[in-house]
Amino acid sequence: MPTTTAAQRREQARVEYDAFIRDCPTHQLLDRISDKWVSLVVCALSPGPMRYSELARKMAGVSPKMLTQTLRSLERDGILARTVTPAVPVRVDYELTPLGISLTLLLAGVKDWAESHIEEVREARERYDAGGEG
Repeated sequence: MPTTTAAQRREQARVEYDAFIRDCPTHQLLDRISDKWVSLVVCALSPGPMRYSELARKMAGVSPKMLTQTLRSLERDGILARTVTPAVPVRVDYELTPLGISLTLLLAGVKDWAESHIEEVREARERYDAGGEG
């Protein structure tokens, strides 16, 4: 039996990823990137770096705790970078990494779709709730 290199084992694992399996890392990643706050943070940062306070203002309705958790998880996943600039007070900026930029088009597309089709969805909900099933 031939010996495989670490790179070969990683490539084989990549081929075997299956997001339909709960314990698969891709399943967990889909869970992360399908979160509404993740989508909104990525879209908000797409034009360029922002400070925490700018993000909080742009994303009405997000609690400080949720925004902080979202930013930390995105930093951990390599989707955004956090830069601390020593000053009084300390300045903290967030920006998308190349990996985050590659995710932007997908999430911006979903956001745009939601904004473009919300009226159709509302109408469908009203029909459904009235008993008209569609």
